[in-house]
Amino acid sequence: MVKTARRTPHPTVIHLILPISATSSSILSILSDTASCWSLFSNFNSSINLPKFDFKKPTFSKKSFDLPTLAELNKEHFAREYVDKRKIPQKYLKELYFCEKFKEWTNQQKHTFDSLQKDEPRIIIPLVNQGKIFGFQGRSLLPNSPIKYITVILDEHHPKIYGLDKVDWSKTVYVVEGPFDSMFIENSIAMVGADIDKMFFISNFETDFVMVYDNEKRNKQIVERIEKAINTHFPVVIWPSNVLEKDINDMVLAGLDVQSMIESNTYSGLEAKAKLISWKRV
Repeated sequence: MVKTARRTPHPTVIHLILPISATSSSILSILSDTASCWSLFSNFNSSINLPKFDFKKPTFSKKSFDLPTLAELNKEHFAREYVDKRKIPQKYLKELYFCEKFKEWTNQQKHTFDSLQKDEPRIIIPLVNQGKIFGFQGRSLLPNSPIKYITVILDEHHPKIYGLDKVDWSKTVYVVEGPFDSMFIENSIAMVGADIDKMFFISNFETDFVMVYDNEKRNKQIVERIEKAINTHFPVVIWPSNVLEKDINDMVLAGLDVQSMIESNTYSGLEAKAKLISWKRV
């Protein structure tokens, strides 16, 4: 017979170490005692109010992306050629990134695409608040791309706005249509969605905002957004009738002094409504 070391069992632990010669009746007796002990333990456990822990899902933030910046690319690179052609100010190139395979890289940051087919290179425009990246916008570099801009938000607690880390809230803040446009206007932020949530303006009620929409008088959505801004008492820019370019970047390429034009064509209230009617008729 194999000898086993004898130990004094813990009260809550049942040792089923049986000798080879154990009878069936003795086995049944041990199993019965085990069931009784387990029932006692279960009743004891259920009578205790154990603490409940509610762990919130951690939010991971970044201060930069593991991608080459446009400033690091040589001037012959097609992404660098694109921004140079658009006359994007050089000081912003160190803040913009180049991504060869946008869908594949984006899924590494946050699962966004179920299929990686028709992947393409894009310029990455980080959305930053308080020094941390909470999202990004990918600008297509292909002329035939069906979607020019794709916005990915990593942390939904931030407003969908570009330029939050640069603006001086004590001065007039210009709200423009896109990040590239904001790079030409002093103290400006850019919408990366159709509209900015009204709670953003409520939380910054002491700041003077001026709404600057694209110069597309035939675009019904833009006209409606201008009307909405006027009706909610925001100053708006109504572009002069002799300006043919559709957005700020195009105006800069045409050699116009956009900053001065914005400052001299800002209207509010009844004057803004009258200017809007005249603008739509041209």
